Amino acid sequence: MSSSPNFNSLDNKMKNFSLFLSFTFLFLCPFLSQADVPELSREPPRPIVFVPHDRSKSDPQQVHVSLAGKDHMRVTYITEDKKVESVVEYGKQPGKYDRKNTGESISYKYFFYRSGKIHHVKIGPLEPNTTYYYMCGCNGPEFSFKTPPSSFPVEFAIVGDLGQTEWTAATLAQIKSQDYDVFLLPGDLSYADTNQPLWDSFGRLVEPLASKRPWMVTQGNHEIEFFPIIEHTTFKSYNSRWLMPYTESLSESNLYYSFDVAGVHTVMLGSYTDFDCDSDQYQWLQADLAKVDRKTTPWVIVLLHAPWYNTNEAHEGEGESMREAMESLLFNARVDVVFAGHVHAYERFKRVYNNKADQCGPIHITIGDGGNREGLATSFKKPPSPLSVFRESSFGHGRLKVIDGKRAHWSWHRNNDSNTLLADEVWLESLSSSSSCWSSSQSHDEL
Repeated sequence: MSSSPNFNSLDNKMKNFSLFLSFTFLFLCPFLSQADVPELSREPPRPIVFVPHDRSKSDPQQVHVSLAGKDHMRVTYITEDKKVESVVEYGKQPGKYDRKNTGESISYKYFFYRSGKIHHVKIGPLEPNTTYYYMCGCNGPEFSFKTPPSSFPVEFAIVGDLGQTEWTAATLAQIKSQDYDVFLLPGDLSYADTNQPLWDSFGRLVEPLASKRPWMVTQGNHEIEFFPIIEHTTFKSYNSRWLMPYTESLSESNLYYSFDVAGVHTVMLGSYTDFDCDSDQYQWLQADLAKVDRKTTPWVIVLLHAPWYNTNEAHEGEGESMREAMESLLFNARVDVVFAGHVHAYERFKRVYNNKADQCGPIHITIGDGGNREGLATSFKKPPSPLSVFRESSFGHGRLKVIDGKRAHWSWHRNNDSNTLLADEVWLESLSSSSSCWSSSQSHDEL
């Protein structure tokens, strides 16, 4: 008599085969999601930190929260059990949930990989500067988050090119050691590079932080994940897992959007989607900036991935076409600061416009030093540009503390293994308070 097939064993074999293929693609095809640039001198990278799933199939994992329009947050979580509902219960006291919202779910395939059930639940309205306790899918542990304040001061933790290495874990621990209101990430999140299980590992790695404070991200080149013949849909994993408030900000794409926190308007742009003057992104950005009232929202900051100003040999000139297309929009709107990633180092520039020093242009800061597996970009061009104020090839993170409508403090903290060291800082004045910047031309120093 023949025995019935062991479907659980077959399923495990398929999962193992999928994992094997994913890791094969990671090591054989790293060029698929990266720019074609010469190999540069980099500090030795540290090993990848792979975080396994240690909860039941019905328990939520990879929990993170993000801002989703005025007074609302979006809770995202993943379950292996496809029967779990997309629902979040929440309240102001631990274990007492007096409110409940339902949402939507999605899953995707990537070659042999099939994602878990990805839940997105928008909750609110919520009170500002308030801690809420919540449970996802009526299962698993209780989480909590704090909403940002509705007025100054407000503090942002900012870091790009995060990855999931031992350097990453150290950077996250240092960020966690000091409170903040909102986390900003200008692209290159997981460095999965088609290896889909690394997206899951990344979600588990950042959950202790991302489930407690809103994480607002934009895409980098490592999120593209185009694979010839097999996968032609770009940003499939990123868009499925990291849903941002693009519809709330009247954008047509999850790759660019904006949001407000206290008196700060933050714009997240896409370096790897169309940005010329005929593009949807350009038209959206023009309209978005035009709606900002600098009397009630005195600060405007922008995040993107490929830097427009860069004196490192890594990725030199890769942001130039986007700068040529969009820089005038940011300058005319008197954007205060532009944060970028991509280059695995830290660099801060003077206020600049069109490759010249301009007191009415934004300060450009490269912060692509979160801890990625590729290591640091150590080759800066010599002699240094007069526009570059500070540059260093070290891992670390930044903090922007906006004190009021006129003043903000920027600091960059070097990741020195178990310690974080303040290495660069500067006080900023909002361009909204500079009357000369709304009706004058300036003298320039060239790059």
